[in-house]
Amino acid sequence: MVNPNRRHFLKTAALAAGAGVWVPSFYSSVRAAESTRERLRMACIGVGSMGRLDMKYFDELVDIVAICDVDTDYGITSVLKCDFGRKKEGKTIPPDIYTDYRKVLERKDIDCVMIATPDHWHTKIAIEAMQAGKHVFCEKPLTLTLEEDLLFRKAAETYKDCVVQVGTMQRCFRNEFQLAALIVRGGYLGKIERVTVDIGGCPTSPVIPRAAIPASLDWNMWLGQAPMVDYIATANAPAANWEYHTSARPEFSRGHFQFRWWYEYSGGKFTDWGAHHIDIALWALNRQTPGTGPVSIDGTDAKHPVPFRDGYPLVDNQFNTPTDFNIYHKFSDGMVMNVCSRSRDGNGILFEGTKGRIHVSRGRLKGKVIEEGIREQFQEADYLALSNGIPCHENQAGRSGQDFAYMESKCNWIHCIRNGGKPICDVASHVQAAHLCHLSGIAARLGREIPWDSLQEKIVGDDQAASFFSRPQRKGFELPTV
Repeated sequence: MVNPNRRHFLKTAALAAGAGVWVPSFYSSVRAAESTRERLRMACIGVGSMGRLDMKYFDELVDIVAICDVDTDYGITSVLKCDFGRKKEGKTIPPDIYTDYRKVLERKDIDCVMIATPDHWHTKIAIEAMQAGKHVFCEKPLTLTLEEDLLFRKAAETYKDCVVQVGTMQRCFRNEFQLAALIVRGGYLGKIERVTVDIGGCPTSPVIPRAAIPASLDWNMWLGQAPMVDYIATANAPAANWEYHTSARPEFSRGHFQFRWWYEYSGGKFTDWGAHHIDIALWALNRQTPGTGPVSIDGTDAKHPVPFRDGYPLVDNQFNTPTDFNIYHKFSDGMVMNVCSRSRDGNGILFEGTKGRIHVSRGRLKGKVIEEGIREQFQEADYLALSNGIPCHENQAGRSGQDFAYMESKCNWIHCIRNGGKPICDVASHVQAAHLCHLSGIAARLGREIPWDSLQEKIVGDDQAASFFSRPQRKGFELPTV
């Protein structure tokens, strides 16, 4: 049972923020509230580089009682060096170790899970976690396909007692993305005619040789629903030089970290940076419900590092997601969103309206309206409206902007678990961004313009493009039924 004093503390903080009274940062408030013996018990599933980074923040807020990874070396061994775990009497009790996530979900004492596996595992594990009664924090991109978008949303609606937060933290950047959203929604730029979303292009690889599967890696389980293929990898690259990315990994492979450059497991930059920036673009435009999406997606201008036929790569030993692209999402009101690998303003989102323009990225928001002091136009209530009534304060904790936003998104989720409410990056709103990420990939793979019915949420009038709505799953790794 939740400590009533803790609940009172958090609700008081939220009400004070809404009244314009200064309160400590939301991070400080939640951390203080969670510092009692009743901390939530978390299992972390997928503890490679991103998983370890998430655990760094969660370790301040919850008791990490279990970790799970299909690679006992790259994942688990590295985590055990980081001193994460359950805190008791000033000591850290190491988490229990698993290589099969299903064993984790069987545990009745686990309240919530963090999922940071390769992308093609997200939907299956997250839905099964909800079915097991666990709250879910799932890294972006939320899904692998359009089919999974709809299934994940249905699961979140069906298992509504489980709080699900999508692991894109950019909605928590108050001075950049939140302010940009208020400017766009407030009409200060006039009617938005064009949006440019610069997400960068994918890297290329040499021909990657077949290699022995590491003894520490369950390759069959890593592949999951994806087709069975040989393990390919080059020699290990030097380990990264910061605390949570210390594990060595192959410089090029189908596996750890590089999975995102293969359509079989991810969607390249469309689902990597796209899951962040397309999400923010639609959030600012308030186009996050069925019927508000584009009517067509033009993938004519897209270059892949290997040859394709009928949307499928003809080479299986090199990265295959696009390196250069301009994907045009065309909306019924004439607005165009250009999802591109390169733009004049660089990584970020450029909103161009009839009255002005702004460009926003991590750590930067520029435009004439900013120079004219528009920040002063907005009150605390405006920011609360963006975050579903849950405060997300300016950085008052001495953290960097990105570091602070990582923590705020996790505090937001825990607040909703404890007190109810909708998390700042909920499944239903993020699904619309996921649609555009996947549609960008489909249009790029086929190299043409494809039609999209945003109300029915399906590709219409193009049977070949529509065939990419879903993918076959290997026997034993099928998606769950909701």
